Amino acid sequence: MNNINYQRKMEDVINRLGDRKPRLLLQCCCAPCASAVLERLAPHFTLGLYFYNPNIAPYEEYLIRKEELCRLVGEMGIEAELIDALYDSDGFYAMAKGLEDAPEGGSRCMGCFDLRLSATAQAAKDWGAEYFCTTLSISPLKSAGAINAIGERIGQQVGVNWLPSDFKKKGGYQRSIELSRQYRLYRQNYCGCEFSRRAGVSIF
Repeated sequence: MNNINYQRKMEDVINRLGDRKPRLLLQCCCAPCASAVLERLAPHFTLGLYFYNPNIAPYEEYLIRKEELCRLVGEMGIEAELIDALYDSDGFYAMAKGLEDAPEGGSRCMGCFDLRLSATAQAAKDWGAEYFCTTLSISPLKSAGAINAIGERIGQQVGVNWLPSDFKKKGGYQRSIELSRQYRLYRQNYCGCEFSRRAGVSIF
């Protein structure tokens, strides 16, 4: 069982920064998940927001989530560079081939995390970021241990620091609900891919 306190590890990193605000590229899956994460990270990092989510289907859903993220950043007054990515659904389906019936939280989801975080790490390196991270750990239905293990491994491979996190901790998930109401955010009723939609699996 993974008993690592990733929230505390993140706080340790932030405390060591002092007055520095290094570049951090944050992979964002949607506005509701990003809301509380942006609030937590913006005081400490120069943020780039990377909307790389080739798993989201259909394409119209992808566009809604991207537009809501852009609206949220503007209305919150967050200073961040929005870094778009290609909608590479073919890449997602290639990864998911043979895993279509895998249970949520299983091998298909791990592959999806790996796909998105690999792209984020490379984009972070290209952007000159010192750190990269993701909003995914704010969901109570996603394993912070698995996400952090994947992020740490990819960071070592690419040469960019992974920022450990468990954004649901210290009321993070509840804060995301409050901010979603405050900014009237669209809250999807499934995680993103057609397989989670078929299974009726929520992200929240």
